[in-house]
Amino acid sequence: IDEYLKACLAHGLEQLVILGAGLDARAYRFDELKNGVRVFEVDHPASQATKLEKLEQIFGSRPAHVVYVPIDFNVQSLEQRLFASGYDENLKTLFIWQGVTQYLTPEAVDSTLAFIVEHSGPGSAVIFDYMYPTLLDGTIKRGEVANMRGKRWMSGEMMSFGIPDGKVTEFLEQRGFTQVRDADAEYLHDTYFTGDNSKRTVAYGYAIASAVVKTKS
Repeated sequence: IDEYLKACLAHGLEQLVILGAGLDARAYRFDELKNGVRVFEVDHPASQATKLEKLEQIFGSRPAHVVYVPIDFNVQSLEQRLFASGYDENLKTLFIWQGVTQYLTPEAVDSTLAFIVEHSGPGSAVIFDYMYPTLLDGTIKRGEVANMRGKRWMSGEMMSFGIPDGKVTEFLEQRGFTQVRDADAEYLHDTYFTGDNSKRTVAYGYAIASAVVKTKS
């Protein structure tokens, strides 16, 4: 995801939206984002309040180059909150969506992707991680998934959404995207686990997809 962000910055990125930002630190790690790129961090009010406390402890105040967008998806829409916070739908924008999709309904995923397609400038893109349904439903047994599911009942965030292996290109093209790239376990291993790490494994069932909004005719 960092590499994709760097590539977008090198090609004239004007706006960055981090969905479900949590404790994501990209807005503070990349100096390029402090010089003319509009950054929006979108998150639940409670999670965002905790992060803002930490940021003020570290930096002494809220970093001025970031707009913090609290949103309760039960009563507010992404469109409402982003536009109210100064989001410009005409700018070339990257949406980073990490660690979120598996906790959403298919309708919520479709709604978010539709917003990106309908309300972002030419050349805009999205990158997100996702899980395979066979990992979510227990067909593939993995302890960390069972552990995450066991703890999530307390917050009411159930793990339910997945995209089948090999289907993300079709999934995104049907929703208005092009130039789809699917970084599956094999790709991630071959790209990043080299040299002394070449014998290590990357767990099957997790992947990262990126895509560019299709040019409107």
